[in-house]
Amino acid sequence: MGTIPSETIEQIAAANDIVEVIGSYFPLKRAGANYKALCPFHQEKTPSFTVSPGRQTFHCFGCGVGGSVFRFVMDYEHVDFPSAVRKLAARVGITVVETSRGGAAEEDQQREARRLLLKLHAEAAEWFHNNLMKAQFAAPARDYLEQRGIHGQIIKNWQLGFAPDRWDALLKWALDRGYTRPQLLQSGLVKSRDESDTRSEIYDRFRGRIMFPIHNDVGEVIAFSGRLLKDEEGAAKYLNSPETPLFRKGNVLFGLHKSKRALIEANSAIVCEGQIDLISLFEAGITNVVAPQGTAFTENQARILKRFVDEVVLCFDSDTAGAKAAERSLDALLQNDLIVRVVELPRGEDPDSLVRREGKEKFENRVTSAQDFFDYWIEREMQATDVSSLGAKLQLARRLAETISRVHDSLMRGEVVNKASARLGVSPADFGTLLSTRPRGTASSEAPESAHAQAGPRPRHDIAMLCLLALRDEAARSVLLAQNWRETLEQVPDAEILIRILQSELHPDDPASLSAFMASLSPGEEALVSAWLLQKVPADAETMVEKWWLGIRHAMLRRRLAAAQNRIKLPELSTGDIVNLQKQILDLTQELHQLPKLSSATKIDS
Repeated sequence: MGTIPSETIEQIAAANDIVEVIGSYFPLKRAGANYKALCPFHQEKTPSFTVSPGRQTFHCFGCGVGGSVFRFVMDYEHVDFPSAVRKLAARVGITVVETSRGGAAEEDQQREARRLLLKLHAEAAEWFHNNLMKAQFAAPARDYLEQRGIHGQIIKNWQLGFAPDRWDALLKWALDRGYTRPQLLQSGLVKSRDESDTRSEIYDRFRGRIMFPIHNDVGEVIAFSGRLLKDEEGAAKYLNSPETPLFRKGNVLFGLHKSKRALIEANSAIVCEGQIDLISLFEAGITNVVAPQGTAFTENQARILKRFVDEVVLCFDSDTAGAKAAERSLDALLQNDLIVRVVELPRGEDPDSLVRREGKEKFENRVTSAQDFFDYWIEREMQATDVSSLGAKLQLARRLAETISRVHDSLMRGEVVNKASARLGVSPADFGTLLSTRPRGTASSEAPESAHAQAGPRPRHDIAMLCLLALRDEAARSVLLAQNWRETLEQVPDAEILIRILQSELHPDDPASLSAFMASLSPGEEALVSAWLLQKVPADAETMVEKWWLGIRHAMLRRRLAAAQNRIKLPELSTGDIVNLQKQILDLTQELHQLPKLSSATKIDS
C-alpha cells in the first residue's frame, strides 16, 4: 500500500476545524476557551469531553481517550487512519495522492483503477438519482415509492435512483463522460452478451429498476441493488451488482455507513432483509439497523457487526423463507459470540409495513420483547415435530444439539442445553452427550479488540514536564533542541515519548503540525499528548525547561558515576580497565561540578 505524505496530512488537518468536525456529530457547548460535551466513548452524567479549538485536539478526562481530529474520526466512525484521512479530505475538497514505496508500479495501477471505479460509481449514483427526481420516464417509480411511504426527502437522504428501461442508456452516458469499455465491464454496471468474446456487444445490467446505492462503511458508493417496479416472470425482483474489485457481497452491510453510530450507542443491531425495510425503520427514527446483501449472514458480515454491537435482533419476514434465513444466519452470528434474538412479525407483515402501520413506539416494543433465538427456534421445531414418535424425537434432539454445539460461550451454552433438554423431556446430561466436544469455529475465533485505547502510562514527572514544554512553547523546544538531547535521553528511562517529540518537525504554535505529529503515535500515546496539550504552560517556560533539563543531566551523570565507581571495585580487572574507569570517574566528576547547582524543586533521585 502507498503512504500519505505528511504534508498532505498537515494540509487536511489545517483545513478541518476540530470544533466543526466534532460538532457535526453531536452538539458542543462553549466552556471558556474550550468546548465541552458528554463523552461519546463512555457513559457519564457530567461533561468531561473537552475540545480545544486553539490546539485542535480533544480529550476526555473521564475515560482518557484523546487526540487529533483524525483520532476522533477513527474512534467515532470505527475506521482506520487512511480512511479517516480520506474522509476528512473529502469534507474539504482536498485530493489525497498516496506515494508508493519502492516504485511499486502495480500498486499504483491498482490504486488508480480503484479511484476511477469509485468515481464512476459516485457519478452513476448521481445520474440514477437525477433520473428518479426529474425524468418523465421515472414517474411510475416515483409513484411506487410514494405508495410505499418514501417521499422526496427520503429519496434524497438515500440518493435513490432509477435506471431507464433501455439497453444502453447508462452505457451511452458513461462513454460520453470518457469511461472506457473495460472500466465499465469491471464496474459491473454493464455486461457482455458473450463473456467468452471480448468484442461482444455490451449493454446495461440495470434496466427499468429503482436503484439503491450500496456504500462501504465510510460512505463511498461501491455497488447497486436494483428493484423491479412490478414482478415479471423469470426476472429477479432484486438484482445486485456482481463481485467487483470494490464489492464483495458477503463483506458489506447495507446502511452501515449511516447507522454505525446508533449501533454503538444501542449495542444492538436490528437486522432486516431488504433495503426498503431498513430505510423505513431508519426514517421512522429506529436507526440502529442494518441489512445483509441477501438474507442470511456471512461470517465476514457477522465479524463486521461484532465491531459495533454485542446483540443482534433478527427482524425477517414471518414466512417460511424468513425463518430459514434466520436459521442460516445463526451459525455466523454465534461464531462471533453475538447474542441473537428474533422479532416474530404478524403473518403477511414486514418491518416496512409494520412501522408505517403501527408507528415507531409499538415497533420498538416488539424489539424490546423479542425472544431469545433459541427459545423461538426450539418452540418452532417442537411444533413441527411429532414428539410422540421416538424416531422423530431423536432426530429433533440431534438437530438441536448440532446447532447448540456452535455456541462458544460456555454459560450461554449451558443455558440453551437446559432449555432444549427441558422441552424434550430428557436430562441435560443425556442431551449433552449429543453435543460436539468443541464448538465449530473455535480455532479461528479471535478475541475482539477493545474499542478505544486509554491514555498510556504517564512517564516520570521530569520527562512529562519536558514533554509538556516541548509541545506547548516554541522557545522551550528550541532550548531542548540546542542540547545534546539524543545522547542524554537514550540513557533515561521513560524518555521514548520525549525523544519522539524532539525528533519530529512539529511546531507548537501550529495546530496542523501537532495533528500530523499525533497521527504518527499509538492511540495511548496520542491520548497522553492530548492531555498535555490541554494543560497550562508554566510561567517563564524557557527558564523552567532549563531547570528540568539540568535535573535530568544531573541524574544521568550521577547514575553513570555510581556505575563506574561500583565497577572499579570488581576484582580481577586489568590495569587497562582500571585506568579507563579512573579517567571516566574523573571526567564525570568534573562534568558534574561544572553543571549549575540544582534547586530542591528540580533535584531528581538517581
